[in-house]
Amino acid sequence: MWIDTHCHLDAREFGDDALGVAARAAQAGVGMIVIPAVARSNWEAVRALAAQAGNASYALGIHPICVPQATEDDLAALREAVRVALDDPNFVAIGEVGLDFFLPALCEPAMREKQVHFFREQLKIAREFGLPILTHVRKSQDQVLKHVRQIPPVGGIAHAFNGSFQQAQGYIDIGFRLGFGGNVTFTRALQIRRLAEQLPLSSIVMETDAPDIAPHWLHPGVNTPDQVPRIAQVLADLRGMPLEELQAVTTANAHHVMPRLRAAGRASGP
Repeated sequence: MWIDTHCHLDAREFGDDALGVAARAAQAGVGMIVIPAVARSNWEAVRALAAQAGNASYALGIHPICVPQATEDDLAALREAVRVALDDPNFVAIGEVGLDFFLPALCEPAMREKQVHFFREQLKIAREFGLPILTHVRKSQDQVLKHVRQIPPVGGIAHAFNGSFQQAQGYIDIGFRLGFGGNVTFTRALQIRRLAEQLPLSSIVMETDAPDIAPHWLHPGVNTPDQVPRIAQVLADLRGMPLEELQAVTTANAHHVMPRLRAAGRASGP
């Protein structure tokens, strides 16, 4: 099966059809979708969707874009929610967490400091409970790497990776995998395509970030997790390898970095 390691299935773009989106993904061979949370307000939504879909799991965290509205109480609530969620086989990681130094409103000194604080506190939660993280990294590759090295989780995924080869190696050295999705389908995305072609296959996992980062054949429309096999075909062609081999290795990579996925995937079969 394919694994979409990053899909916001609860996004408003899917409306009341989220379960239909998941079902169509399953029909396309996507046996598991990982749904990251973004704020305390959607923790229950991602948990419920994962329970209902049958081919989905979830992560809990506070996204850097949501940090401006977040409070210290949210961090305390996250730790407790994670403690409780450990009994849920569909719970697989801490995420989506990280740093965003792209949006102007998040780049003011006080907000950068708050982002760093929330990221480091969530790294501590991941480390305490032995969980991997799903990272959001925009204009902040080196800063995210610095904090992850200081408070290392058991592993993680650099979501929508778009850094340098040196930065990629930095993530690989600390046990992370790198997420590739719709961006790799654009012929002008030269750096991303070089990374996808030349990085060790053992470091790559598939993702969509749906409803965002649509592949070129859907751009600028809504992305969906059933696009994983077609996106993967582009990546397989870049690497000159059989699609079936890419499927087997990227699925194994996802299971390795998120061990709890194996329990979450039992209901959806091989």
